[in-house]
Amino acid sequence: MLRYLTLGAHDLKAALTFYDKLMPAIGCQRLETPEYGAGYGPDGGKATLWIIQPNNKMPPTYGNGTMLALDAPSRKAVDAFHAAALAAGGYDEGKPGVRGGADSNFYACYVRDLTGNKLSAVYDKPV
Repeated sequence: MLRYLTLGAHDLKAALTFYDKLMPAIGCQRLETPEYGAGYGPDGGKATLWIIQPNNKMPPTYGNGTMLALDAPSRKAVDAFHAAALAAGGYDEGKPGVRGGADSNFYACYVRDLTGNKLSAVYDKPV
């Protein structure tokens, strides 16, 4: 159902540096860089996550209760995503781990980027 997602950035240069360090942890990279931002996606794929300066030139804001959950290829990738976010200046909103009951496969982490946008990396297959 979703075609692409966008997140606004206060400081576009700093935000792109952050996402350039973060996205490889889940197998994605910067694919496009127009003047207003950058698009990220899997190698050889389409840009599905865009980091932008809002077109209306108003300051970007994040939503309380708004979050992007990104697929990770493994639990190790979830761990790497979390570590990369913290190393790049983001902050922790929930360390990597299993969420749900004892039989849950939902392994996730939660972070905020430099603007305050909330992100999650999730791997939900049996190990």
